[in-house]
Amino acid sequence: MTVDLNKDTLLCMSLSGRPSNIGTRFHNYLYEELGLNFAYKAFTTDDVPAAIAGIRALGIRGCGVSMPFKEQVIAHVDVMHDSASAIESVNTIVNEAGILHAYNTDYQAVANLLRENNVDTSLSVAVAGSGGMAKAVVAAVRDTGFTDVTVVARNKAAGSALADQYGFTWKQDLGEMSPGVLINATPIGMAGGAESESLSFPDVAVRSAEVVFDVVAMPVNTPLIRLATELGKTVITGGSVIALQAAEQFVLYTGVRPTPEQIQRASEYSRA
Repeated sequence: MTVDLNKDTLLCMSLSGRPSNIGTRFHNYLYEELGLNFAYKAFTTDDVPAAIAGIRALGIRGCGVSMPFKEQVIAHVDVMHDSASAIESVNTIVNEAGILHAYNTDYQAVANLLRENNVDTSLSVAVAGSGGMAKAVVAAVRDTGFTDVTVVARNKAAGSALADQYGFTWKQDLGEMSPGVLINATPIGMAGGAESESLSFPDVAVRSAEVVFDVVAMPVNTPLIRLATELGKTVITGGSVIALQAAEQFVLYTGVRPTPEQIQRASEYSRA
């Protein structure tokens, strides 16, 4: 698939600690199918302030923000919309004539997936992580109706603060707990990382859980998802998260809402 670039092409981009081709292929597929003069490119950075300044200075239309930058970008945007300000985490920046607007579409994607998979809200939940993605997950879990939730995080200050914000519990590790729902919102299992072959939850906890949800999208079949699938658990993957949140980003960038069928085709193409 090729993009015909010209002087009027609007550029969208992403910032990620470990860029993948998923978002690039997803957005560019839909730009071509819908005949939109846009192009999308993935980047990483070790200078967040300069990267965000570049978005403003160069008139880049939109930017998707992934781990570990979801909180770092907050100081450099102009308008925090409710979806981002409520959880102090940004995954989408939209440039409106030099004014940078921040949103979070991760939250809605996670909430929608929990509902679509009919996850029983009476089940206990453990969420691994305390960063920007974990904030979106914990807020979505609360707003979907779950009440017995534990935030499992190595960082005591961040983990306990996140748990306290929603009236939940914090633990440094899962210990002997066996929650019904396990949700990984850390980079554990992500391709290219030091823990790419690690499980984000103990084996015994995965075996006792009913639902396993991993937000890591690259690869879709993380060690956690592979084990849960082998055990016959209900699984929700990061591939599903990235497709739903990317679709909402697409609307914010372009003002055009693709059909569910177009989103499905773009999602399949992005992971081919």
